[in-house]
Amino acid sequence: MRRRDFVQQAAALAALPVAGFDGPTLTRRASSPDTPRVNGERLNQSLAAFDRIGRTAGGINRVAYSPADLDGRAFTLNLFRQAGLTPTIDAAGNMLARVEGTQAGLKPILIGSHVDSVTDGGNFDGPLGSFSAIEVAHTLHDRSLRLRHPLEVVVWQNEEGGTIGSKLAIGALTDADLDKVARSGKTIREGIGLIGGSVPRLASAVRRPGDIACYFELHIEQGGLLEKAGRQIGVVQGIVGLRWFEITVTGFGNHAGTTPMDQRQDAMLAAAKFTVAVNDAVRGEPGRQVATVGRVVVSPNTTNVIPAQVVLTVDLRDLDQGKIEHFTSEFERLAREIGAATGTAFAFRRLVDSEPALADPRLMDGIEASATSLGLSHQRMPSGAGHDAQEIARIAPMAMIFVPSVGGISHSPREFTRPEDCAHGADVLLNAVLAADRA
Repeated sequence: MRRRDFVQQAAALAALPVAGFDGPTLTRRASSPDTPRVNGERLNQSLAAFDRIGRTAGGINRVAYSPADLDGRAFTLNLFRQAGLTPTIDAAGNMLARVEGTQAGLKPILIGSHVDSVTDGGNFDGPLGSFSAIEVAHTLHDRSLRLRHPLEVVVWQNEEGGTIGSKLAIGALTDADLDKVARSGKTIREGIGLIGGSVPRLASAVRRPGDIACYFELHIEQGGLLEKAGRQIGVVQGIVGLRWFEITVTGFGNHAGTTPMDQRQDAMLAAAKFTVAVNDAVRGEPGRQVATVGRVVVSPNTTNVIPAQVVLTVDLRDLDQGKIEHFTSEFERLAREIGAATGTAFAFRRLVDSEPALADPRLMDGIEASATSLGLSHQRMPSGAGHDAQEIARIAPMAMIFVPSVGGISHSPREFTRPEDCAHGADVLLNAVLAADRA
């Protein structure tokens, strides 16, 4: 995307309506002139140039291990070098660079994100965090500043395919997992070799608890809470836990014209009642829990036959594992009641189960203090989407910084974060790293 087009798009998206907010406001303090900042113009120029890679009529397509992903990785490696860094690719295919600290024996502060995309996605989910991490190192290089701790910048591979690079970095994938097929059509095993990794040496890329001092990740919010509240920075409290169910509802298929209504065992009717019941249950209790009935497959899916079977999925998320367990039990209870009332049977199967990853309180405090020193309004909030940070949280203290997504849009060609918000997020990341280094 040319810079003129980039600015025009920013102006157009800035005109989108913003919902009101009835909550308390946060006073914005004037920033200190001594508070260090990144080169925001340089950061936004990199993002604008990166927009050309993988851009199609449908949006950004840099799915992992595709030709566009390889081009994006080459662009990113060049950014590393421009920042005075010497990048390497570990056995898992993650791109890394390290700047040694001034004090021996300290563990590294790790910062980064990813650059792969979903199909027909946007240009800010991932690249903003990755390029901001590189920009932090670039700014320190420009100022001839070194931290006490080593600073490591990482760009994880294949985040959108299931946080693959960060899972490999903590040893969380099995050999069988490597044979799963990514959106590009390549297996993860093939992809690792394609991007410069080495499957036989994967163990060399694994980090253990205690290997990392802390991890920071900057990301677009992917929702509209910050924009609605008029806040500039989100201090992420944690990444929600996630439980996916596949639920099979079994009834009895019969003729749609000859079977009386009171003699039916209609799996579709039971599935519909269950869908409404899930929504009512989740909305009926206070909290930020969410649940979604997504995929629905009806059999025989014919106009004149009462459905004999429905397979549906439920996506349940919350920051509190106790809530996830509570609603699991509630969904099972509702299924029993609906099954008894409709003459159908419900069978539950768990597809995915990940526990919440909570941010480190000290790191959150440091992010808030950094935002305040820069005169930026902020609020604490959960992340409803998954990130590489949730994997690293298993072995090290982690924290995330959010900046607003215009219109609350993400995973879309219309995904956009204003240049000033990109710079604000990188400024907060820089100062949070400095605060963590001092602490």
